[in-house]
Amino acid sequence: SRDYSAPVNFISAGLKKSAAEDMSEEDSDEDEKPVKQEEIPKEFVPKKLKTGGNFKPSQKGFVGGTKSFVDFGSWERHTKGIGQKLLQKMGYVPGRGLGKNAQGIINPIEAKQRKGKGAVGAYGSERTSQSLQDFPVVDSEEEAEEEFQKELSQWRKDPNGGKKKPKYSYKTVEELKAKGRINKQLSTPQKELSQVKVIDMTGREQKVYYSYSQISHKHNIPDDSPQQPLGKDSKPQGFALPELEHNLQLLIDITEQEIIQNDRQLQYERDMVVNLTHEIQKMSEVLSHEETAISNLSKVLEMVEECERRMQPSCENPLTLDECAKIFETLQDKYYEEYRMSDRVDLAVAIVYPLMKDYFKNWDPLKDCTYGTEIIAKWKSLLENDQLLSHSGQDLSTDAFHRLMWEIWMPYVRNIVAQWQPRNCGSMVDFLDSWVNVVPVWILDNILDQLIFPKLQKEVESWNPLTDTVPIHSWIHPWLPLMQARLEPLYSPIRNKLANALQKWHPSDSSAKLILQPWKDVFTPGSWEAFMVKNIVPKLGMCLNELIINPHQQHMDAFYWVIDWEGMISVSSLVGLLEKHFFPKWLQVLCSWLSNSPNYEEITKWYLGWKSMFSDQVLAHPSIKDKFNEALDIMNRAVSSSVGGYMQPGARENIAYLTHTERRKDFQYEAMQERREAENMAQRGIGMAASSVPMNFKDLIQTKAEEHNIVFMPVIGKRHEGKQLYTFGRIVIYIDRGVVFVQGEKTWVPTSLQSLIDMAK
Repeated sequence: SRDYSAPVNFISAGLKKSAAEDMSEEDSDEDEKPVKQEEIPKEFVPKKLKTGGNFKPSQKGFVGGTKSFVDFGSWERHTKGIGQKLLQKMGYVPGRGLGKNAQGIINPIEAKQRKGKGAVGAYGSERTSQSLQDFPVVDSEEEAEEEFQKELSQWRKDPNGGKKKPKYSYKTVEELKAKGRINKQLSTPQKELSQVKVIDMTGREQKVYYSYSQISHKHNIPDDSPQQPLGKDSKPQGFALPELEHNLQLLIDITEQEIIQNDRQLQYERDMVVNLTHEIQKMSEVLSHEETAISNLSKVLEMVEECERRMQPSCENPLTLDECAKIFETLQDKYYEEYRMSDRVDLAVAIVYPLMKDYFKNWDPLKDCTYGTEIIAKWKSLLENDQLLSHSGQDLSTDAFHRLMWEIWMPYVRNIVAQWQPRNCGSMVDFLDSWVNVVPVWILDNILDQLIFPKLQKEVESWNPLTDTVPIHSWIHPWLPLMQARLEPLYSPIRNKLANALQKWHPSDSSAKLILQPWKDVFTPGSWEAFMVKNIVPKLGMCLNELIINPHQQHMDAFYWVIDWEGMISVSSLVGLLEKHFFPKWLQVLCSWLSNSPNYEEITKWYLGWKSMFSDQVLAHPSIKDKFNEALDIMNRAVSSSVGGYMQPGARENIAYLTHTERRKDFQYEAMQERREAENMAQRGIGMAASSVPMNFKDLIQTKAEEHNIVFMPVIGKRHEGKQLYTFGRIVIYIDRGVVFVQGEKTWVPTSLQSLIDMAK
């Protein structure tokens, strides 16, 4: 039989064992040598639980007891494991806790006997002393619970029958202040939990509380022991006075709240003092700034009042425009902020405008165009608003200078332009040139668009190029720097009137060139070329048709009339005239002359004479070059086939030399032109830096040929696959993509430049 009255023994968590296993384990335990209490380290001996029970931690199977420390890992002897050995190698000592400092527990779950039948936590914390030692975690709730248990134990009756002396806890004012600051940070959900309705059913009677804090005020009144009547020698038992306790606690709470509230009020007042101190500093700075502003405004007001006083007619020392400008300069330099914030428009209207009217009352802009420019430039810097410098528009209500120029200066300009004659443009142009940097841009545009251009347009409509002795460009072109594209509408009527005047014109009249030449750079290139082709080129063609080519008695006037227009008409137009109206007759005369046994020296002079009549630019044109080369070919054929040619000594050699010389000149001129173009490109950063370096492979061959005295020239009319053929000494070559090809027996062979020079020598 078993004794069920003995205390309950708690065991470690694990699997339930059978009775046989329990018996075998008990036998093995009896065989083992018991461990004495003195051999166990003091820090591992469990403390006595404050439960009031008869439970002893040294009993068999108690969690955290000595048995557990000794039996740790004993099951390993029935297996082949090496865990115990590994632990010992890592520093584990049997009988001590795990970890570096032996602070760990072997069994993580411990049990504690509860002394009554209450719910969990009703009798205080159920954590063992060893668990607290193993896990020293500070918890505010546990501390509050321990404090509550201490206070609660003061009202309990001593189980030994003696009176227990109550223990009192005291709080300082600083602790109350700290507690008040913490409670002030209480969040709203916590405040709501403090007002939750709680129903307590742990006792005989159901009780209702309105916060969790009221549960802590519940006292443990012994309900199991029956109440006995008081005898003669008996002592009265302790009883609870909840009302008295409540009142005392209420007084304590009220006092604490007053202390906390006073502390908060004191902190608030201190913060208010700091804020007010900062406000006083800011207000002092503002006050100082306002006093300075008032002082400056007072001085500005005195200066303005002084100006108004001196502007009165009765004043002995009237204010002049220069003195007024100095006063405004003082305002701008010393009192800049006040000057910028003030209404300068009203101030200028009241003071400056009357003085400005008096200053310009006797002014004639065409006679003295620079009068007042310096003083107006000074007032521009004083009155013009920097924020309104956009030239797209004007705002007279906010800019004093623009209003001054529009209302005071502009009326004089309108009067003088109304009396001005457009053909006398010099004085008006000089006047506007001297004021262009002073007058606002929109006012200058208004003068040019609304006053000057209508006068010029009206004058152009009345102009007649046949009767007017003054050329139109003399009074139109001076306006180009100021008006530029504004004069474009005048060019079309001018061209129409010039075209009408040229209908009966003859190239012998050089006055037409004098009238048209100034307009060449004014008209656009397209309109100028169209005007020339329509009105001048046909007249020149008729003049060349009338030219008679006579080697024995040549009249050159008609030819000179045409060549004189070379700079006026384009080279292509002039070349077209020569190809159509001059060279056919010229070549025909040459052929006729060669067929009549001529003197080849005279033909050579005649050829060179006509060629010298053309400029290099015209001679460089491929069409003109082909015509003169054609003449040379005709002369060479005539010398080769004519019997008289052999009869005249040296004629063939002279013509051959002339041909070679002329073609070499043409080639050198062409190379020189290419070199000039390359130098121009190099100066613009497009070509090579040094002009002495050849710009292409052809120039390099030309340079090498000159160094070795080898003739290098193109073969006229001969090409191979579209490439020009050249003679390099006795060798025929052509150039393709920087490679020299030499003519072989059946094909063209590429060769190097040095090999080419060696073959040519």
